[in-house]
Amino acid sequence: CGRTRQSPINIDTAQAIFSPDLRPIQLSGYSLPANKLLKLKNNGHTVVLDLPESLALTGGYAQQYRAVQLHLHWGSPSGPGSEHTVNGRRFAAEIHVVHYNTKYDSFTEAMVHSDGLAVLGAFLEVGHGENQYYHEILSHLFEIQEVGQETLVPGFNIAGLLPANLKLYFHYNGSLTTPPCYQTVKWTVFNQTMLLSHHQMSTLVSTLRSSDDKLLQNNYRPVQNLYGQPVLASFLTTPSVKHSPG
Repeated sequence: CGRTRQSPINIDTAQAIFSPDLRPIQLSGYSLPANKLLKLKNNGHTVVLDLPESLALTGGYAQQYRAVQLHLHWGSPSGPGSEHTVNGRRFAAEIHVVHYNTKYDSFTEAMVHSDGLAVLGAFLEVGHGENQYYHEILSHLFEIQEVGQETLVPGFNIAGLLPANLKLYFHYNGSLTTPPCYQTVKWTVFNQTMLLSHHQMSTLVSTLRSSDDKLLQNNYRPVQNLYGQPVLASFLTTPSVKHSPG
């Protein structure tokens, strides 16, 4: 995993390059009916929700990408656990929605090609109210506390797990953040954060167990060196301010 395009990274907003070519991300098929059951699993590293291939990215990327799964990264009651950081700041948690390029037959085939994968990332923070969309996942965590356990959850609007504003994001070419760390991911990290209640966040960080029977916590990879790779932004991150004397 020690190569030059590894993820996650620290996003330095002052260094990010504004690119007017970055179009708003468009999601299709993300709203699922309740009778469509989804598998939720504790794989010992994170909680994974399998997604049907009817979910797709239809805008913002040059090619079409199909969803495979989403998972979360988090910290502990004593500290935050997002994978990406912004200007050195780590957020409480982070969601990743993993997609593969439809020109390949499967995720496994796609993951070795440079244009194979697209991951949407968003930061989670503690706010006031309960988040109804995250409730659809978090309310089931107690059913999958042990490694390898899985349960079925009713379908819901998966788009609700991501920010409402899909126009503002950072983009760079990186890698999977777990082995085999293939450098085949086109990353989209949204600028707007998602808010969970205090109770929801504490459920996330202190319910699941890992394979050594400890609480599954701090399941994030440290930030990796950018090696001069460009990070693009779909919006102007540093507005130019003209200072008048005095």
